[in-house]
Amino acid sequence: MKAEFIVEIKKSLESKKAKLEVELKGFAARDPHASTNFNTNFPDYGTKEDENAAEVAQFSDNLSLEKTLEHTLEDVIKALERISKNTYGKCKYCGEEIDERRLKARPESSACVKCKEGYLHKA
Repeated sequence: MKAEFIVEIKKSLESKKAKLEVELKGFAARDPHASTNFNTNFPDYGTKEDENAAEVAQFSDNLSLEKTLEHTLEDVIKALERISKNTYGKCKYCGEEIDERRLKARPESSACVKCKEGYLHKA
């Protein structure tokens, strides 16, 4: 894989990591015991029944969003680690190079399309 491509991908991943962290901090607090774990804040809209219902609904939505964003953040961090270890772009299942088009579309990818499709069909 070309060095210029790796530099471009690293910048993209660092930018994505920063954006994910900002988004998570908008409604959750970072867990001091785990760098990629956040804890959703419970909103406080008031004490009326409809406000309480809105709080629960918003908290539920935020929990779901938190899990999705945390998972993506973990993938991004792992991709940055692979870059630092010079293992980026290799499929974790077959060891072959991941197509650059896939990495441009999803820079945090750790599997080639063939292996990912095989994995999804088994699940």
